[in-house]
Amino acid sequence: MATGKIPCGIAIPQTFASSPTDIQFLHTFLRKAETLDYDSLWVQEQIIGDTSILEPITLLTYAAALTTKLRLGTSVILPTIRNPVQLAKSLSSLDQLSQGRLIVGVGFGGPHMQEAVFGVTGEQRARRFVEGLNILKALWTQPKATVSGTFWNFTNIPMEPKPVQKPYPPLWFGAREPVGLKRAVRHGDGWMGAGSSSSADFVKHVELLRGFMDDAKRDPATFPLSKRVYIAIDNNKERAERRLREWFGDRYKNADMAVRVSLWGSLAECLDKLGELTRAGAQHLMLNPVFDEMEHLELLAREVLPKL
Repeated sequence: MATGKIPCGIAIPQTFASSPTDIQFLHTFLRKAETLDYDSLWVQEQIIGDTSILEPITLLTYAAALTTKLRLGTSVILPTIRNPVQLAKSLSSLDQLSQGRLIVGVGFGGPHMQEAVFGVTGEQRARRFVEGLNILKALWTQPKATVSGTFWNFTNIPMEPKPVQKPYPPLWFGAREPVGLKRAVRHGDGWMGAGSSSSADFVKHVELLRGFMDDAKRDPATFPLSKRVYIAIDNNKERAERRLREWFGDRYKNADMAVRVSLWGSLAECLDKLGELTRAGAQHLMLNPVFDEMEHLELLAREVLPKL
């Protein structure tokens, strides 16, 4: 775990402007991260699109082979476009290969999702999402799983090996609407605020989550609250903003999103803004530099983690 008051994870570089993927850079980054005071490594999911981005479970499996102590998280994968039986097997295998270091971050998906490409429809998405999670849990915990649902029905289906973590790897939800936040409290083990949401959004979401936890009589100490933070430390703020806008324009096709959701500027400015998140209730931060990743990896570990 990180040595500061707030444990921090770091995003694995996952998008590459050039092809093929820079494997040596990935190898060096992961090996270096293992020696620093991060608690976890994180990936996100985008299966289709013209941005060159690696598939998350595959990348985490690669990371598992190069590390021994860092937890490995998805932020987030989208169960509604995946077969839950196959997903259960992949994630269980990853938890085995990492010796119990997996955090399964899951998301509901937005209106932009092209579900038809994956052979599903957008109808009853919430029901499919929850049913898929229940299948994961059943296959991970029951010797022979039985599921009776709207989309999947099967009886006495075994799946081995089970995950190392018992009863299963923690499920952290990514959600921002009240109904999604309530769903996270009902079905999840933690929550991570999206990188595409602002610090002000995070404050509102934490307030809602605390209310839903009170209603559900859930112990907040057992439900960690995290936040993905796009961050750029650079004394030249104009340069940092320009580079963030370029990255967001390529990754999300929305350059203006960069200034709405990112933290950038001098070290002191970024520390102050991160402090706002921790004071608002963040118990964990996932730091996500999008350029000069190796430099940020070391700078954040040296100058930011000890001061949070």
